[in-house]
Amino acid sequence: MILDHKGINIFYTDQGAGTAIVLLHGFLENSTMWNAFLPELTKRNRVICIDLLGHGKTPCLGYVHTMEDMAEAVLAVLNHLKLRRYYMTGHSMGGYVALAFAEENHKNLKGLCLMNSTYEADDDERKLLRARANKMIQTNFNNMVRMSFANLFSEKSKTVYKAEFDAALKEALKTPVQGYIACQEGMRLRPNRQEVFQSLEGKKMILIGKNDPVVDGEKLIKETKNTQINTVVFSEGHMSHIENPIQLLKEVMHFVE
Repeated sequence: MILDHKGINIFYTDQGAGTAIVLLHGFLENSTMWNAFLPELTKRNRVICIDLLGHGKTPCLGYVHTMEDMAEAVLAVLNHLKLRRYYMTGHSMGGYVALAFAEENHKNLKGLCLMNSTYEADDDERKLLRARANKMIQTNFNNMVRMSFANLFSEKSKTVYKAEFDAALKEALKTPVQGYIACQEGMRLRPNRQEVFQSLEGKKMILIGKNDPVVDGEKLIKETKNTQINTVVFSEGHMSHIENPIQLLKEVMHFVE
């Protein structure tokens, strides 16, 4: 399904009935990343998956896609569906979008789950890496995407989950150059939203990959100790939907019970 938003079509899917769950994909992903989980999740829930700006079947809105821009597009879809209260889970960049959404629409959220994601802003080193990547991607898109995607997996995972890795990489390579650049810039500019997450009412959970090369899970566990934020550690890395799918489904289903 599509919704006109500021002159572009936002693509989304809406399946099942019951408790509303909104699933937001990460950078170089799209709503198809959730497909394997939908048969179980939709048995008792209404599940909305959205292609964020410049990803999947949703075109670019500009040359910088801030997390606020993407949260606004998400809100447009949910308002169109006349949904008032829902759970939201965001993978990696999807978590950053979910936090931007929570800052302005916290009353709508029954719960927020950060999956292989963080409320922290980029440090100076990562900001520099994003700026460099945006320069390199303009002349070497294919190799850059392959390299940055491969870096999210351990050598073991690339072998054990080869079919899933190849399928996900195929989707990543569909991302337009403008979408890549606009989202990298948006992530580079995002603020720290620790206070937003900690003050949010309702359920709060962080799903952490023990060997995640992107997210500092140990720091998050330390910072959220003795708070109402539940942290769950999976055995593998950044791509829990591929590397720990059974545990992920179990935790998401338990989260919305």
